[in-house]
Amino acid sequence: MHHAPGLLRTGMVAKTPFEELVTPHLPAAFNLAYWIMRSREEAEDVVQDAYMRAFRAFSGFRGAAAKPWLLAIVRNVAYRALQNRKRTANVIFFSEDLKHRDKEVLSEAVSAEPSAESMLVAAEEKQRLLSALAALSVDYREVIVLRELEGLTYNEIAEAIEAPVGTVMSRLSRARAELRDRLARQVAKDEPNAM
Repeated sequence: MHHAPGLLRTGMVAKTPFEELVTPHLPAAFNLAYWIMRSREEAEDVVQDAYMRAFRAFSGFRGAAAKPWLLAIVRNVAYRALQNRKRTANVIFFSEDLKHRDKEVLSEAVSAEPSAESMLVAAEEKQRLLSALAALSVDYREVIVLRELEGLTYNEIAEAIEAPVGTVMSRLSRARAELRDRLARQVAKDEPNAM
């Protein structure tokens, strides 16, 4: 392995411990920020702010799991941004960006050549799920995102949202029940003869 020193001479810089621990979790940070803020632009701002705060706080990091640690910072920054925005809690919308992103996902899925009908059904189901998720309160939305989309354990979620594990479990249970209820109501509304 004589080429390693040459790499350093050509300007490649080794990653810092901070970059090694935090960078892999930036997609998860963005995902959480997006579902709290429901705006791509604001989520990017939140992640950037959280990344800088994490960098400044890194000297105090004591080797626990980096993902929940970073997500706790992202969550705090996002909630602060929500308070600053003073947004009414029940306004539900989908940004144009989310619609475009879903179209990209769908166009990628089309290349696998499923039937047009199955694609339409999958697109409708996905839109229902996104709509139902967006309609949940932010407390419920964040635990669903952390558990179902990011795969955090109950303990990691508890660390990220700074709450006891029992609170996480009960909040997840209520969030899932509300999500199921909203989905059932949407199906009933969209397909009145299906029930």
